[in-house]
Amino acid sequence: MTDAEYMQQALSLADCALDLGEVPVGAIVVKDGEIIGRGWNAPISQHDPSAHAEMQALREAAKTLGNYRLVGCELFVTLEPCLMCAGAIMHARIARLVYGATDAKTGACGSVLDTFAQEKWNHHTAVSGGVMAEICGGKLSDFFAMRRAQKKNA
Repeated sequence: MTDAEYMQQALSLADCALDLGEVPVGAIVVKDGEIIGRGWNAPISQHDPSAHAEMQALREAAKTLGNYRLVGCELFVTLEPCLMCAGAIMHARIARLVYGATDAKTGACGSVLDTFAQEKWNHHTAVSGGVMAEICGGKLSDFFAMRRAQKKNA
């Protein structure tokens, strides 16, 4: 599968978050062409500040492999990871991160911080951003526009 095809899979998981009233972000972990972890945002519904899409996908992948080290794996996520998720990605030893939309407020892969550019880290994840960025960003923009309209009409 191509990066865009994997991102499409992550986008479909973002809809799961949307159905829960969560910010629509989805993520998958891939190893050797097979999806081994899936996740979507659920911090509100799970009462867990760490229940970001990336964290959910990393947890499922680690269980699938029976190892917290996800060597040789790729993570596809619809939104640029935050600092918490970037740290987990690094600790899991993800080989490659591919994200869709940039996050100008909390993005830790180049927008606000560039976590993976730190030379002193003992692991370096390759990062590719902007895959299907318009579609990923549009899903988020639509969600927040809907939220603002709901607040205005309340």
